[in-house]
Amino acid sequence: MGSKSNAGAASVGVCYGTSGDNLPPASAAVGMLRENGFTVVRLYWPDGEALAALGGSGIKVVVGAPNEVLTTLASGAPAAAAWVRDNIQAHPTVAFRYVVVGNEVPVGQTQFLVPAMENVHAALAAAGLGHVKVTTAISQGTIAVHLPPSAGKFTEEARSFMGYVVSFLARTRAPLLANLYPYFVYTLGLGHLGMDFALFTAPETVVQDGEYGYQNLFDATVDALYAAVGKLGVAGGDRVRVVVSETGWPTAGGAAASVENARTYNQNLVTHVWKGTPRRPRRVEAYVFAMFNEDQKEAGVEQNWGLFYPNMERVYPITFGA
Repeated sequence: MGSKSNAGAASVGVCYGTSGDNLPPASAAVGMLRENGFTVVRLYWPDGEALAALGGSGIKVVVGAPNEVLTTLASGAPAAAAWVRDNIQAHPTVAFRYVVVGNEVPVGQTQFLVPAMENVHAALAAAGLGHVKVTTAISQGTIAVHLPPSAGKFTEEARSFMGYVVSFLARTRAPLLANLYPYFVYTLGLGHLGMDFALFTAPETVVQDGEYGYQNLFDATVDALYAAVGKLGVAGGDRVRVVVSETGWPTAGGAAASVENARTYNQNLVTHVWKGTPRRPRRVEAYVFAMFNEDQKEAGVEQNWGLFYPNMERVYPITFGA
């Protein structure tokens, strides 16, 4: 199964996607989570096999209500109550952390997002599960400006719904989840700042932003998102914590994609999250994408984000405890 982590609890979570026809059974995957010290895992849908394996494991679970159920969940309380009953209450031994309503919800569906979140929130409360926070995961593409971070702002399209989302999150004291990839920011536009800025290996400040100095693109991206949320002007929005619900680096299939770069990025991420960012110097909750290489994703980098091969061997040596 590859070398075992010997550094205790992992400082990051991991995204367990299942878009592959050769992946190990969920029971084996959960065994791998435990062996490697992971204390929290993200699932993109309420996969019954995975939830059965996670029950009683002590591993916290971030579970998705996928985009295809958004309109149903938004339709009313009964539909949301049924979804919660069938997918959350049906697994009483699973330690649910968040229900993520929608992942990178496309334009045309965003009007259903907050109604669906409200209905799921109410259904969880009615089921005695009010401690399970309801949120959504937004894409990197919602951020129009990344640098300097103080100039961070949402796209016009994102601004049309993000105010409602942040207002809900502030009221319910839930975090905002965001899939943030310095890899894509680097390869699609900010490469002139250097690979070391993207890989956490810059020896000194690369971007000075007023009183804040940035040595890596991860911190800059997280703080740009905080700035964008602040500019929405939502009451309590400054208290909404950003959770990095996906981040990682591909090992093949595209520009700057290599085993060495992926290892460097993810190993540095593991040790860096404890420090927080210049604007928010508290630990960043982050989830590495992804657990496995998934062969049913589109060809190119999408198939090559895994920490493990489907045969359960590590793609490269890494320890997850910081």
